[in-house]
Amino acid sequence: MKHLRKELWFNIPGRRGFVNITGEVEDLIQQSGVMNGLVLVNAMHITASVFINDDEGGLLHDYEEWLEKLAPFNASGDVYHHNRTGEDNADAHMKRQIMGREVVVAITDGRLDFGPWEQIFYGEFDGKRRKRVLVKIIGE
Repeated sequence: MKHLRKELWFNIPGRRGFVNITGEVEDLIQQSGVMNGLVLVNAMHITASVFINDDEGGLLHDYEEWLEKLAPFNASGDVYHHNRTGEDNADAHMKRQIMGREVVVAITDGRLDFGPWEQIFYGEFDGKRRKRVLVKIIGE
């Protein structure tokens, strides 16, 4: 069995943002030499996410607004008990919970076995610092 483990690093300049990382994952699959197997892509931080969806600007904008309605940013402890500890990122933890920690995608004939329009994204909900994503590829 072949395998590859790599980390992708991000430093989103704002508090929130989305980055399409499909190309980086595809490059790592090629490096691994795996023709048939699985790739795990997971955020290694509790205020970031990895998810699959369409790379369409309107949809990403809608995610931004929807997440803010579900878990609005509020740095004070008025809304979130977590922020009473001196943190200001309780909303980021909740946004990550909604969007998910990781994705697992099949690799078939050396390529991501995707449906139409599927892309892999890194979602940042408490940015302005370096964070990493683990990519683990296994297979034959």
